[in-house]
Amino acid sequence: MAEARKVLTLNAISARGLARLPEHYTVGGDVVDPDAILVRSADMHDMEIPASVRAIGRAGAGTNNIPVKKLSERGVPVFNAPGANANAVKELVIAGMLMGARNLVPALKFVEGLSGTDEEMHKATEAGKKQFAGMELPGRTLGVIGLGAIGSHIAEAAIRLGMNVVGYDPAITVDAAWRLPSQVRRAENVEDVLRMADFVTLHVPLVDATRNLINAQRLGLMRSGAVLLNFAREGVVDNAAVIEALGAGKLHAYICDFPANALKGQPRVVALPHLGASTEEAEENCAVMVAEQLADYLENGNILNSVNFPNVSMGRESSFRLGIANANVPNMVGQISAVLAAAGLNIHNMVNKSKGDMAYTLVDVDSAVADAVIAQLAAIGGVLAVRYLPA
Repeated sequence: MAEARKVLTLNAISARGLARLPEHYTVGGDVVDPDAILVRSADMHDMEIPASVRAIGRAGAGTNNIPVKKLSERGVPVFNAPGANANAVKELVIAGMLMGARNLVPALKFVEGLSGTDEEMHKATEAGKKQFAGMELPGRTLGVIGLGAIGSHIAEAAIRLGMNVVGYDPAITVDAAWRLPSQVRRAENVEDVLRMADFVTLHVPLVDATRNLINAQRLGLMRSGAVLLNFAREGVVDNAAVIEALGAGKLHAYICDFPANALKGQPRVVALPHLGASTEEAEENCAVMVAEQLADYLENGNILNSVNFPNVSMGRESSFRLGIANANVPNMVGQISAVLAAAGLNIHNMVNKSKGDMAYTLVDVDSAVADAVIAQLAAIGGVLAVRYLPA
């Protein structure tokens, strides 16, 4: 009989996604001692995460609301859904480029302020519309900083609109490189992108290295009249520097998904209420992806799309499986093998991979594993968590 599992939900998760969890799972917002947690935007940093938790699933791409480092120290993988919301964000970025290029938001505000008879409004419209004259996208250059799933989608869409595209990503993966259209010109650094582009769109995570990535110095490198778009994270742009660049005429417009007091009332700022992934399709796609990943980990120990663990997947060739999370230090596999050998357990198959400071091992053995052996494995220096996963 399949082992009963419990999943705590901290936000409303798409029913289509929850349906991907096995039927024997108990799922809800009031679950006690959960095996896993599913979350969207809820802030978990001050949450007391139960000791029973073996995995976290974020129904989205960013994980800034999750204490990833603390969970890593407990041997708990944090899953996300990269690319599941890529189309939704891509469409909003394209809309943002059009808003900036054609001055649509100031134009709408102008129309809202009109009064008088229809004839008077018509005369005022004809007299005032010249101030909102914009530019067309074909032939313009779009700079994409961050060439993951979202950045690649946007690059492809921009090319189809007749734009030139230049991109930069210091940590581009092989898969992302294959997805990237061949017409994209690769820049050597952020500065090169800013110098070459009429529009710049950001698609990087918020980490120490990207905080205030776009600051006063880098804004000074941009072409006069350029449009900056930020649908990544609020902290990657220095709002004060943007306001100064807008006032000086260096920037034509700033389009972002992150309202802030500093941006309110700025005539050339469009701040949307974090709509990037706010479509029914994106929410469903994210929930489906992360639910499937979570279930595969809980049932089989396989890991796909974890922000703190390596991807490790192994088809079952035995009914007796162990999943071991450990620090990425020498001789860990040797110590694990030695404990199993001393217990008379034959290793049928094994996979070990690492990611930064974290490593993960899946082991299929030919016979049942006693509690004492699991305790011995857990006692190895550097082992963070041991899970026994009999089929």
